[in-house]
Order: sequence, then C-alpha cells, then structure tokens
Amino acid sequence: MPEENDNATQLDLDPPLNVKRWLIACDESGIDGQKYYGFGSLWMLWQRRGDFRREFEAILANKGFRNEVKWKKAHSESMYRVSEDLIDFFFRKQWLAFHCVVVKKSLVNKNYHDGDYDLARRKHFTMLLTRKMKYVINAHPNYDHEFRFWVDPIASRYKKADEEAEKISVNILNKEIIGKSFQGKVVITEHDSKSQPAIQLCDFLLGGVMSAFQEKAENERKVSTQKNIAKYLGWDDLASDTFPRERKFNIWHFDDAELLNNGVRHFSKTRKVNLLHPLQDRNLQKK
Repeated sequence: MPEENDNATQLDLDPPLNVKRWLIACDESGIDGQKYYGFGSLWMLWQRRGDFRREFEAILANKGFRNEVKWKKAHSESMYRVSEDLIDFFFRKQWLAFHCVVVKKSLVNKNYHDGDYDLARRKHFTMLLTRKMKYVINAHPNYDHEFRFWVDPIASRYKKADEEAEKISVNILNKEIIGKSFQGKVVITEHDSKSQPAIQLCDFLLGGVMSAFQEKAENERKVSTQKNIAKYLGWDDLASDTFPRERKFNIWHFDDAELLNNGVRHFSKTRKVNLLHPLQDRNLQKK
C-alpha cells in the first residue's frame, strides 16, 4: 500500500468531537531467524503527533545527534548520550504508550498457520494491533475510534501484508467488540522510519525488550540502556512480560494456544509494573 490513500487523506481533517483518533507507529524485530521475533507499537492521540515530533527532535538537537534513532546503534557513544533523555521523555509523557508482543519461534505450531512462519508472523502482528484496539474501544465506549497505523515496511513474501492486516483487524473488531459492531476506521500505511520519529522510538524500545529476551551478549552501553528502561518500570531488567491490562509499557509474551488450552504456560515470568512516573487516573465514561 502506498504511504497515503483516499482514507488516509480524509483522516487528515480534524476528527468530530465524538471521535478519538489514534496514531500508532509500529516496527518489528527478530525476523532474521533469531530465537524470538516480536512487534512493537507506540501509541498516541493523533493530535499529539506534532508535539511528539517537536520534542523528539529537540532532544536529538540538544545532544547534537543527527542520525536515525535505532536500537542497533545503541552501542555507539553518540546514541548512548541521547538514549537516557529519550527514555525519560517517553515515561514522563502521560499521552505516550508502548505495547509489544514477543514470540518464541520454537513454540509456534505451524499446523495453525498452513505450515508457514511468514503467515504466523503476520497473524501475531495483527493480534497485537487488535488486542490493544479492543482495550481502547472498551475503555472509551462513548466515542467512535479511528486507528491510523504507520508501519516500517513489513518483511513478508506477501506484498500486500499491510492491506491484509487492515482488513483482518476490522473483521476481528466487528466480531469481538462487546455489544456493538465497530463503527470506526483502521488505516495501515507504510512509512520510511528515517522520516518518522515515532517509528524510530518504537524501534528503540522494542529493541531493548527483544535483546533481553534473546539473551544475546551485549556491550556495556546496550546493557546499561536496557537497565535504564527497566528502572522506569520498577524492574532490574527487561526479561519479563507484564500483566495484560498494563497501560503504559506492555510486554505480551505469546504462548502457543494449544499449550494454554492444556493448562500449560511456557513463560511464567510476569511482573507487576511500578512506574517511576505513575499514570494519572482517568475517567473512562465522560467525554
């Protein structure tokens, strides 16, 4: 799908008062044959995208950082200097949230996915999106919702993977939203991460989580950056998942459905999050 289409252009207009419009930047990790693969999503209200870009770029300018923010660069001195400010920025902003899914490849039963890991990955990506969308819709039942996803080009043999995820997401929401059909919009468009700071921050946070699960030997700066992210969660490291309803920073370790049906959870290390900067209470029923 091109970066813009008719639906995306229509969404550029301010939404009606009864509509919440969301911008979600997405990225993937571990698809090159590693032990785990995963997908991340950085969430904000659409109207916050300008604030996000300005503050993100100001942080980089203050540190003299002129490159693309990526976890792969977290070993460098220049990236390390800016990483602490980026992490603090994310956790201090009440209007930012990060949700990811982590999948252990050896636990994926290909019989559920036509023997195809590519299809399995696309399903897990869509599951991450719809899981959070359902939470948002149920948390704000008095609003209609529009979800606009900006994704780094999806690594898949299927050339229309973004269009497929868009259609399947709408179908799932129509089936699973309690009490009504989904009346909103889901638009998924591919964007080059070099031009989208939100995708860059998603890449950075997802990379920190994934490298902890991969248990790869990391250099001192990457380990320090992981521990810095964990500190804001009240943790010592990132090798854990969170409880499902965690709002700010949500790590979902995906367990095979067959194992769960048999009462077995392969991954049992789930921790409670104690945010260094707690979220404010919200009134879910008032507009």
